[in-house]
Amino acid sequence: MEVAYRIILLIVLSASIVVGQNATGREPHEVHVGVILDLGSLVGKIAVTSISLAMEDFYAAHQNYSSKLVLHIRDSIGDDVRAAAQALDLLENYNVETIIGPEKSSQAIFISDLGNKSHVPVISMATSPNLSPSSLPYFARATLNDLAQVNCIASIIKAYGWRMVVPIYEDTDYGRGIIPCLVDALQEINAHVPYRSVIPQSATSEQITKELYKLMTMQPRVYIVHMSSALASVLFIKAKEIGMMNKGYAWIVTDGVTNLIDSLHPSVVESMNGALGVQFYVPKTTELNNFTTRWNMRYQVDNPADPPLKLNIFGLWSYDTIWSVALAAEKVGLANAKFRKPRTTKNLTNLEALKKSNNGPELLKAIMQHKFIGLSGKFDLSDRQLVASTFQIINLIGRGWREIGFWTEKKGISRKLNQSQPATIYSSSLPDLNPVIWPGESIDIPRGFEIPVNGKKLKVGVRTSGYPEFIKVEMDKITGAAIASGLSVDVFEEAVKMLPYAVPYEYVLFGSQEDTSSESTDDFVYQVHLKMYDIVIGDITIRYNRTFYADFTLPYTESGIAMVVPVRDRVNKNTWIFLKPLTPSMWFGSIMFFIYTGVVVLLLEFLGNNENVRGPIPRQLGIMIFFSIFEEKEIVERFLSRVVLIVWLCFLLVLTSSYTANLTSMLTVQQLQPTVNDIQELLRSGEHVGYHRGSYVKGLLEELGFDRSKIKPYDTPDDFHNALSRGSGSGGIAALVHEVPYIKLFLANHCSGYTMVGPIYKAAGFGYALAKGNPLLRDISNAILNVTGGDAMIQIEKKWIGYQNDCQNVGPVTGSSSLTFDNFRGLFILTGAASTSSLLIALIMYVYKKKHRSTKVMRYDNKLQEENRTNEENNEPCEGNQGIEDQRQKQMTRHMSKMVKNQVSDRNLHTSTIMCDDASAAIHEGEPSTVLQTEYIRSPACY
Repeated sequence: MEVAYRIILLIVLSASIVVGQNATGREPHEVHVGVILDLGSLVGKIAVTSISLAMEDFYAAHQNYSSKLVLHIRDSIGDDVRAAAQALDLLENYNVETIIGPEKSSQAIFISDLGNKSHVPVISMATSPNLSPSSLPYFARATLNDLAQVNCIASIIKAYGWRMVVPIYEDTDYGRGIIPCLVDALQEINAHVPYRSVIPQSATSEQITKELYKLMTMQPRVYIVHMSSALASVLFIKAKEIGMMNKGYAWIVTDGVTNLIDSLHPSVVESMNGALGVQFYVPKTTELNNFTTRWNMRYQVDNPADPPLKLNIFGLWSYDTIWSVALAAEKVGLANAKFRKPRTTKNLTNLEALKKSNNGPELLKAIMQHKFIGLSGKFDLSDRQLVASTFQIINLIGRGWREIGFWTEKKGISRKLNQSQPATIYSSSLPDLNPVIWPGESIDIPRGFEIPVNGKKLKVGVRTSGYPEFIKVEMDKITGAAIASGLSVDVFEEAVKMLPYAVPYEYVLFGSQEDTSSESTDDFVYQVHLKMYDIVIGDITIRYNRTFYADFTLPYTESGIAMVVPVRDRVNKNTWIFLKPLTPSMWFGSIMFFIYTGVVVLLLEFLGNNENVRGPIPRQLGIMIFFSIFEEKEIVERFLSRVVLIVWLCFLLVLTSSYTANLTSMLTVQQLQPTVNDIQELLRSGEHVGYHRGSYVKGLLEELGFDRSKIKPYDTPDDFHNALSRGSGSGGIAALVHEVPYIKLFLANHCSGYTMVGPIYKAAGFGYALAKGNPLLRDISNAILNVTGGDAMIQIEKKWIGYQNDCQNVGPVTGSSSLTFDNFRGLFILTGAASTSSLLIALIMYVYKKKHRSTKVMRYDNKLQEENRTNEENNEPCEGNQGIEDQRQKQMTRHMSKMVKNQVSDRNLHTSTIMCDDASAAIHEGEPSTVLQTEYIRSPACY
């Protein structure tokens, strides 16, 4: 009955096309086009209705065109062989210039090969990436390549922070084609694909249910479904029946199903509630709305016995494809079909005897060159396939769906299409999408994985460490189960308690119970890569080479490599210890300022004519020292000198107090310092160093340049202690190079006599190793942060290591050090400035007074000379002149005597200087001088 109905439908369509041609009143050139579709499928039914409307609309709008398409529609009935037979029939008997269809990838591959042989363009609806236009020169895709949606799906996975994904796909070319690129895209965002669920195309409900139960026993809870709409309908119905559409699950559906979501049965859509989907975005336009109304009416006419369907993107692409071919045919001007037969047809099969179209290359070129805005948006086959610009992300709710966001190649995921802000950075807690109603009507974002209740326990690999305080493993004699204890175990158990979900686990011993060597740590970590354990715990250093096959949690201990060295008293309490409080530079600076201050005070008093500072040089040196230490008002007369001494005495007070305190500390407090402060000192001196046997520290020491003969391995902390006690010269070692957590444990037990120097090298610390892509990694790392940042870690360290504060040698060794010149720089500047400025002020005063006195002397001399000239002019020369001269000499003598008395009585610097200058001036001018003048000049007052 169905076959008869399809035949009647073909007759009606052909008749409508003929009637349309006759109605124009003229005979346009016919261009034969073959259409091969599965008329019983959703895509086929929708496409046929769209094609018939496209023919009517195009030639109604282009009535004057000289060419017209003649469609030859064939039904493949979903069979690959029948589709190939129909294609051969169209090429041999109807000389079609192009073939539209089919929609299945397996059919399109063979028909495209026929198109290559006959030079006939094949415009297919197939989406499989296996159909590559580069290898099929006459193939064009009027749909999107499935790979176009891969980055969109990966962006959704990244946005929600899922680390483990399982693809579920049908075992066909269509299903398998997308998987390699999808897995690569997921790996780029650090999402792991632990399992691939392959569903045969002919799978029964029981087979699908069995596969779903298998998925339930696994940890992943995020699934990507890529299959035909028919198979997907069964899958989701069964998933709902067994409880896989409940809270905690996440489903993402590719566009192969989402583009047909409006045409699926309501019960199927309801079973998909909570799933996300991606579909090609079609802008809403008035033309699209009008066409949708017409299409719904036409579909009811064409399929009166079928339930109503909604127009989807495949119908729009079919409509635009007819327009593209019709425009290309008119542009090329195909008058008649021109096909060339092979020169010889003897002994040739039908495939080898195919005719070749002369118009095919030009027609394909015209199709590729013509671009226009169709009902589906921009229709551009220049790359022989459509290019997706925007994907719409939807959330299935009830019997329909709602839009939650968009994805574009440039902006990534965004809530709105024309959002001006840049794409969301997914380090935030929520992606830039509208809220989603997840399976089970939950609004909480699924974690992406679960520890199955009916599944296996988490296998935790453990092994006894060389330091039992970190981890020690014993076997229960009754049950045979591994029992682990230690700091690493306590941190792990506390972290598991803080997880937001229950994680059942069991300890599994690696190797033998007695094996405590660290040489097999790499092998121990590698077991998670081999799936022997889900996680391995212990004192495992996070190293670069181990990250190639395992992921590590955040470290739970301090990081770095340091040295353990003996300590000694840093101060040698010998005869000269009294010099230790000050550095040589400080001693030198103090002595220099001591001398400078004394010289300044001596000069100030000398300029002030202080008789106490005059005398022989030894006496002046003694006075200078006395000035620098004591301040006596009877000795120091000038105010400037007293200012200098006050500042100097303040400096001495601070210096002596600091000296006394430092000396007291050196004599009474034990001050320890490491025997070695730098790893380079050991390298230069050729000392022996030790390390823990089997540790990677040996390779580090060799890289630093240590000779192998200078590197000694030891096994236990007691061995370390004995070797350090002996020293390098007595068959021991000068330093132990080890990881910081081990060093703290060693110092907790051997506190006296040792200290830690460093770290000398950066390391990541201890962590736990998991298999690559394990979703537990992030949650356990966050839990470790909570443990290490709280009081729990302090209590755990107290339990296994003890109080580190009880050992004074842990951390940098500090003690009293000699006082340096820089410590007193400010005081030196202050006292130096006071002394220098006082000396400058005194010199300025002295120069000024001296200049003032010289002016007075000159005036006095001028006055005397003027009086002498007046006397000489008024008195004639006579014998009595001798008497007048004697009288003047006597007056001068009396005047000088009076001035000498004033000088002696007043001890005035100004007067005495004038007297010296008067007497000197008189002698210099050649005037007669008295015996008194000569004696005064020679007196100490003029010095």
